[in-house]
Amino acid sequence: MANNTFQRFEEKYLLDPAQYKAVMAGLRGRMQPDMFGRSTVSSIYYDTEDYRLIRSSLDKPDYKEKLRLRAYGTTTQDSAVFVELKKKFDGVVYKRRVELPLAEANLLLTGKPTTSDSQVMREIRYFMKLYNPKPSVLLSYRRVAYTGADADLRITFDDSIRYRTGVLSLTAGAWGEELLPKGMTLMEVKAPGAMPLWLCDLLNQNGVYPTSFSKYGVCYRDFLFPRMRQAEKGRSLYA
Repeated sequence: MANNTFQRFEEKYLLDPAQYKAVMAGLRGRMQPDMFGRSTVSSIYYDTEDYRLIRSSLDKPDYKEKLRLRAYGTTTQDSAVFVELKKKFDGVVYKRRVELPLAEANLLLTGKPTTSDSQVMREIRYFMKLYNPKPSVLLSYRRVAYTGADADLRITFDDSIRYRTGVLSLTAGAWGEELLPKGMTLMEVKAPGAMPLWLCDLLNQNGVYPTSFSKYGVCYRDFLFPRMRQAEKGRSLYA
């Protein structure tokens, strides 16, 4: 079992194909793929039955939090996965996570006894008791991550972002409906403070500007909520 804590600023950018090509060219000689290189990331987001957590997040409060179960690559019950409690306050992201075999992570997330314990696991149990969340949606995507000479600077590029609301199991593979228009890439810059000047110049020169973007938020706003409203209208017709 491994525990990690992170405190950093994160900025997100949506890149069209031309911008992606220009940014990648500008990173040459300054950054290189990190230890994970290119990978497939799959995450199950936990929420209440009425989507209380993501609805609150979309209102852009000063403080928000979410819980997810994340895996990299092909996953089995013995695979190491991450249970992550992610919080954001006043623009700073705080991430608390614990690495566990998938089978034990599922025990933690269903309130059952586990063979290990830690401060992060106790915080996750408190979150579970407070909200009683359930698996809500599975998001998967292809990611390539880069680091620079300053290891605290990290840039990730996500494409082929997909979601599904059924078969919410990490062992079922990465598949689902497309979340973004074809050819678009989500870039995230993660740093403990201000990003370096050369990176600011590179983004400005190519018309790349920050955007407020949450994969789960977009999934709820553009797909889940409209479908719920349509279902409610359908029920009212036969009430």
